Amino acid sequence: MKNYKIVVGYDGTDFRGWQRQPDGRTVQGVLEEAVRKITGKKVAVHGAGRTDAGVHALAQVASFRGTFKLTDEVLLRALNAVLPDDVRVFSLEEAPAAFHARKSARSKVYRYRIVRAPQASPLDRRYVLHWPYPLRVGAMRRAARLFARTADFTAFSSNRDRTPVRTVVRSELRRSGDEIVYTIEAEGFLRYMVRTIVGTLLEVGRGRLRPEQVEDIFRLKDRSLAGPTAAAKGLTLVRVDY
Repeated sequence: MKNYKIVVGYDGTDFRGWQRQPDGRTVQGVLEEAVRKITGKKVAVHGAGRTDAGVHALAQVASFRGTFKLTDEVLLRALNAVLPDDVRVFSLEEAPAAFHARKSARSKVYRYRIVRAPQASPLDRRYVLHWPYPLRVGAMRRAARLFARTADFTAFSSNRDRTPVRTVVRSELRRSGDEIVYTIEAEGFLRYMVRTIVGTLLEVGRGRLRPEQVEDIFRLKDRSLAGPTAAAKGLTLVRVDY
């Protein structure tokens, strides 16, 4: 039996997230069905990260095991032939037996895009948050740096996790013309964590929070003090490192 590693990209707009659900279209479900159609065998496809409904991926990593008669090259072509247009498998290779897309991952990089133009391009509408209002970008940049730490991120999540401590190794915000790009890298994330951080940065940009108040939110672990959860469409899983 071979252990397969695949790198997948998808437009998350029309998916209810990565994780398989009894009802609703998911990326995991679509991939597993594609393998079944080609090989006649059921497999479990494990993703490096369980992206939420509407979140995109440039290079999601997944793994699955199987004994197939097809070569890797033929299996790759066959998968893309049966997959819908909003999912592509960019690469497929045999991985070591111990490899697991989620458990073996060392870090994940997410990117959130905000466009401040009076009108957003219709070509970007599915992938950016349109924000045509004034923002204090310098204050947002200072606040973004405060999230690079090992800490309890309870206040920046929608659920109570038994292990809410996460290590963020990179948290930076930059401006390029009308676009603001927030990039964050961590070993793992809580549910809605990145989008809540972005929502908090937007509150800083609007002048409703000072950058220094981020420290108070961490200390008090109170979700109500952080910003709202930003729209899913601006978020993309950019890279998974092993």
